[in-house]
Amino acid sequence: MEPYRIKVVEPIPFTTRQQREEALRRVNYNLFDLRAEEVTIDLLTDSGTGALSAAQLAAGMAGDESYSGSRSYYRFHETVTELTGYAHVLPAHQGRAAERVLFTTLLERGNLVLSNTHFDTTRANVELNEAEARDLPCPEAKNLDSTEPFKGNIDLEALARTLSGPEGSRVAVVVMTITNNGGGGQPVSMDNLKRTAALCRQHGVPLFLDAARFAENAWLVTRHEEGYRDRTPRQVAEEAFRLADGCMMSAKKDGIVHIGGFIGTNDPELAQKCELLLIATEGFATYGGLAGRDLDMMAQGLTEVTEPSYLAERAEIASHLAHRVRAAGVDIVEPPGMHALYLNAGRLLPHIPPHQYPGHALACQLYLEGGIRSAELGSLYLGEEDEHGNPIKSAPYELVRLALPRRVYTRSHYDHVGETLAKIAKNADQAYGFRITDQSPILRHFRATLVPVPITG
Repeated sequence: MEPYRIKVVEPIPFTTRQQREEALRRVNYNLFDLRAEEVTIDLLTDSGTGALSAAQLAAGMAGDESYSGSRSYYRFHETVTELTGYAHVLPAHQGRAAERVLFTTLLERGNLVLSNTHFDTTRANVELNEAEARDLPCPEAKNLDSTEPFKGNIDLEALARTLSGPEGSRVAVVVMTITNNGGGGQPVSMDNLKRTAALCRQHGVPLFLDAARFAENAWLVTRHEEGYRDRTPRQVAEEAFRLADGCMMSAKKDGIVHIGGFIGTNDPELAQKCELLLIATEGFATYGGLAGRDLDMMAQGLTEVTEPSYLAERAEIASHLAHRVRAAGVDIVEPPGMHALYLNAGRLLPHIPPHQYPGHALACQLYLEGGIRSAELGSLYLGEEDEHGNPIKSAPYELVRLALPRRVYTRSHYDHVGETLAKIAKNADQAYGFRITDQSPILRHFRATLVPVPITG
């Protein structure tokens, strides 16, 4: 059972099928533009959507809103330093702000950034600095049905070849995303992280963690990796941070807060350069664009998130939903992670070609049938087409992410998700694809407008 009891509740909106059809037409079939009151179960993201604890709210009430040197900053700094071991810690208002400050400082035109998998804003912030973001997922990640426990690992052979090859001089940083969100929410093993760190040291390249879900990664390590089964998640997390040269973090995930993030590093020169840009664009170095209450709540959340009881329930709720999804006849990326389940839309809707976005089609069906909002991670997210809509590049897999907000929904809510998917699966051949009518040059999935493509034949 959940290791907490509910103290405050919020009403859930219920809408009719007709209302949902009208809402989708109004927003040009882009789920990001739906109003919250039009969504019954919101699984679009786990970022900043969690429920605060009583202790976090109490910490927020004691927040010190001084512009410089507030008590809240020093509590935050002490908490992060104890967790990560990094000498220099800079708060930012969220993860993508930390990415922008770090990459703008670290990268030059033509640089190469290697990762197990870049997520969308990480890739965008690399490319906005005219550098190349290259993914090196491990070979096991290609088999979506495999239950290998560490499919979030980086491909060590590909990493070694790149670092020692003719492109080695272009590599400015290696980013290890834990857990691997773009790779199906799969964890990274400590052995893989250690080997990556050794390769980076050998070639003089800094290693940074994208640590948004560091605690969930640590929990899965304690469950599945030999030599770590008797360790606590906190101990694993501390070791992981100390293997890297620094990190960037969106605390809206494993900080369990609604806003916040930070950069951590042991490099004093890099920290100084980042601090100057932070002050110019985010806020003074002791608040980084955040209120004091947010710094206090972030510090408390970073303490709570490694509690075994919290993480065990987080894993159990994901397992419960995975069971319901499989029972509905829908395949997922195996094994299920903790922050999200990834539905194999391409397999469920084989009649929809990649350039008509089967993942987006399934996401729209989830909303129409059950008022459930989710996120496509397929060819709408990663693909490219010419001006006539013909495919130039398709995603390797057509997925839909069901992100699980922290401490928000109960098992009965997730049962509704399973029941909705069962209805969709029974009539999967009736789902239709989409085409884009307008898009932005980067991060197009956030702002694209689409129209349905009628089923023919």
